[in-house]
Amino acid sequence: MRTWIGAVAVLLLFCLCGVSPLFPQSLSPAAQRENLVGLLAGQGITDTKVLAALRKVPREVFVEAPYLTIAYENTALPIGEGQTISQPLVVALMTQALRLKGGERVLEVGTGSGYQAAVLAEIAGEVYTVEIKKGLAKKAEERLARLGCRNVHVIVADGYGGLPEHAPFDAIVVTASAGKIPEPLLDQLSEGGRLIMPVGADPYSQDLTLVERKGGKLRTSLLGEVAFVRMTGEVESAR
Repeated sequence: MRTWIGAVAVLLLFCLCGVSPLFPQSLSPAAQRENLVGLLAGQGITDTKVLAALRKVPREVFVEAPYLTIAYENTALPIGEGQTISQPLVVALMTQALRLKGGERVLEVGTGSGYQAAVLAEIAGEVYTVEIKKGLAKKAEERLARLGCRNVHVIVADGYGGLPEHAPFDAIVVTASAGKIPEPLLDQLSEGGRLIMPVGADPYSQDLTLVERKGGKLRTSLLGEVAFVRMTGEVESAR
């Protein structure tokens, strides 16, 4: 995934400097979304449920006004408060890695713009998403409500401790990086459940880490290299 990071940085630089974006702006958002789905399908996203969710969720709703013209570029974009809306390829990869079939109870740590939660909501049964920053949580909740995502529950809290009152979870996705996976999140993973999170001490490069609970044991695999913003809150004192 090292190439992803480089490609994202270059594309973002080009877009912000006024170079023509990947998809013609004369296309409707739906057409641009279809082109993006085609691009992701050619880059290893094969789960039809994930592709259908990405085809349905309007990313432009979750993008800040200065970046609306490049809402469907395959790049991360700023959303304020030092946070970003993730690159579509990374959103797709993390969702695909969860192997959702439908009806699952999912926890997301780091609501951000709300885009990842909206994608998860198209497949899962219930999505609980936790955001430590009140301003971001409020905006995300308004966006999700506007789209009619009634199975998404936005909660303002420190995601380090998860949501024990709603556990166990069939899937957990953490959209911020830390040196290690918080133990409370592992404890709240159901049998057969999967957790995905960027893990690493380097603030500019982490390993996208997948954990699966099978037979009461945790199995870990690394999916590649990514770059996410750092997790804040209790995790900083738990290092």
